[in-house]
Amino acid sequence: MLDTGPEFSTRLFSHIDFTNGAVAAVSGGSDSIALLLLLKQHLDKIAPSTRLLAITVDHGLRHGSAGEAQAVAQLCAGRGIAHRILAWSGEKPSTGLPAAAREARYRLLASAARAEGIGLIVTGHTSDDQAETVLMRRDRNDAGRDEGRGLAGMAPATLHDWRDWIVRPLLGVRRSVLRDFLHRQQVGWAEDPTNADEAFERPRMRAALAGEAGAQRMNDALALAAQAAGARMRLGAKAASLVERFASRPATGLVRLDPALLSAGDDQAAVYALRILLATTGGIAFLPDQARSEALFARLKAGFLCATLSRT
Repeated sequence: MLDTGPEFSTRLFSHIDFTNGAVAAVSGGSDSIALLLLLKQHLDKIAPSTRLLAITVDHGLRHGSAGEAQAVAQLCAGRGIAHRILAWSGEKPSTGLPAAAREARYRLLASAARAEGIGLIVTGHTSDDQAETVLMRRDRNDAGRDEGRGLAGMAPATLHDWRDWIVRPLLGVRRSVLRDFLHRQQVGWAEDPTNADEAFERPRMRAALAGEAGAQRMNDALALAAQAAGARMRLGAKAASLVERFASRPATGLVRLDPALLSAGDDQAAVYALRILLATTGGIAFLPDQARSEALFARLKAGFLCATLSRT
């Protein structure tokens, strides 16, 4: 069992720069409540004047969500933590609801963070969430379309909308550990019934990983994620080196590539670098398709051409 003593929060958060404060995304579930309490513990110890704002997004999708948001507000009030409730208003989609709710949540969190001058959003994603994500991507074969990079799962930090850092410090912690911590703190949490609704993909995967039968599968998924994350980091480092060597920016919105990139000796990293540059220049949130990028790279090798990909 992971030690959750006084130094637990230090191990989780000591590598994060909280100079400009932090927004904690707190739904009211066990993971986010534990995140908030551990983060407050850490900041009180190392930087008590740091701004900490807890935000609960009420998606308005089920009865009881407003009450759960109010329960978080009461917890925060009792511990001297600033708290806001944000509502996802407007028409909800009939399909793709989890993805739409996730994007709405991040959009609301980022907007509130920017309004407060805070560029850091902290979420309570755990290693359980990571294992679910990896296995869902593998089952959908999402990763196969991008040379396995998707199997690395969620990154410890991602840049949302080119501006706001979303940090996931609990990716190496099991949900059971966080719940043990809350039990010792005598703090309760809300159970979202949709987490058990197997009409949705993630709850089905969560059920498949439950109990002793799913323990080995979860361990295998986390090992796969760690291996893929290492490969992704190495590929990123190689691509960054190629960008530094062969790309320049003579004017805003214009990137000049040295043709030597095409014969640099590592086509996988060169294609990845090209995809990053294409997306950045075109202002696209996601990298262009792997296969189309490889085809463009091959055409460039064959001779110069005029083409458009990723609005570039």
